[in-house]
Amino acid sequence: MFEKSINAYEDAKKVIPGGVDSPVRAFNSVGGTPPFIARGEGAYLIDIDGNKYLDFIQSWGPLIFGHCDKDIEEAVIRTVMDGLSFGAPSVLETELAREIVEMYDNLDKVRFVSSGTEATMSAIRLARGVTGKNDILKFEGCYHGHSDSLLVQAGSGMATFGTPSSPGVPADLTKHTLLCEYNNIENLKKCFEQSSDIACIIIEPIAGNMGFIPADIEFLKACREICDENNTLLIYDEVMTGFRTSLKGTSGIVEPQADIITFGKVIGAGMPVGAFASNKEIMAHLSPDGAVYQAGTLSGNPVAMAAGLTSLRKLKANPAIYDDLNAKAVRLTTGLKEVANKYNIPFQVNTRGSMFGFFFCDIDPKNFKEVGTCNFDRFATFHHGMLKRGFYFACSQYEAGFISTVMTNEDIDACIKAADEIMKDM
Repeated sequence: MFEKSINAYEDAKKVIPGGVDSPVRAFNSVGGTPPFIARGEGAYLIDIDGNKYLDFIQSWGPLIFGHCDKDIEEAVIRTVMDGLSFGAPSVLETELAREIVEMYDNLDKVRFVSSGTEATMSAIRLARGVTGKNDILKFEGCYHGHSDSLLVQAGSGMATFGTPSSPGVPADLTKHTLLCEYNNIENLKKCFEQSSDIACIIIEPIAGNMGFIPADIEFLKACREICDENNTLLIYDEVMTGFRTSLKGTSGIVEPQADIITFGKVIGAGMPVGAFASNKEIMAHLSPDGAVYQAGTLSGNPVAMAAGLTSLRKLKANPAIYDDLNAKAVRLTTGLKEVANKYNIPFQVNTRGSMFGFFFCDIDPKNFKEVGTCNFDRFATFHHGMLKRGFYFACSQYEAGFISTVMTNEDIDACIKAADEIMKDM
């Protein structure tokens, strides 16, 4: 069933560390061999063994219209015919930037980069340049890319300065990173008592990297208020949620607004794209207008811009898409919850727009520590059982799931039926 993928994985490990170019793809959290994908078709993935899967990962979010959307493919092909990259300005950059800022009252200008890691790293540098402060505050379980100052682990006590969580990251680079528990207002206040030099708070307002956990509204309000009181900027990391959870991402769902928003994935419709955006006063600090330096040869790549522009315009033209996506996400999670209840299996679910998550857990987790109490063995059993039946979920309980427009209610009902078969034997 997976013979070709097993062989491909062993072959890849000879020339690629761990056989993968991003660690989560190695299936270490659930065990077994990752399927090697040959192609995508609408809502489905097909691996090199010919197995077909209903894809709930959708390239970790950007494929709202599924794989090989005709409009996006045509836009990419037209643009490729004119060249892959110029290292010079193109009108497509301006058009995509305008589409983004026109949707937000608090955004005036956008700077494009090539990845979410670049976007968050640059946004933090900008916040430091604007405020003249050095420290940053992040939350346990929120992932903002692999730049050095963000690869930290929690120390002891309520709130501590971060220590590196990866070899190769000097402690001098993470000593300015404070860690706070997600959804914990008292912990947040304590961090600001420890430092008067905090340039920014960076947060996934809807976390998708410790499982799917939306921040409490009161917690986001507290973040906004404490930033205003301390000349600190609030950064929303919407690399995953921007244009996914709503047409305005988290900003279309919650009241507290950020000073800087980072984007990625979705604005490239599957191409490597990232961006950060703010008002004109903050962005005026960015080179070449200001002194805060940031650059990238492939930033604003025309092929990526064309893909993202086509996707965003399709979404803007038909915002009811989000109602349909949310209904399907609710249909899926409600069905899974009912099956789990049927067999007395502790199971928690949540959705926002086209994103969803579930935990094999007695409580609805609110932070990274509580996710750690979930039953990871059950998740692994469920994951492999679903994979064998043709349903491709994220290979870690620490990841979110995604719905695409090309998924049908029949697809989702088939998934729920398969989950019933697996949970019955748990």
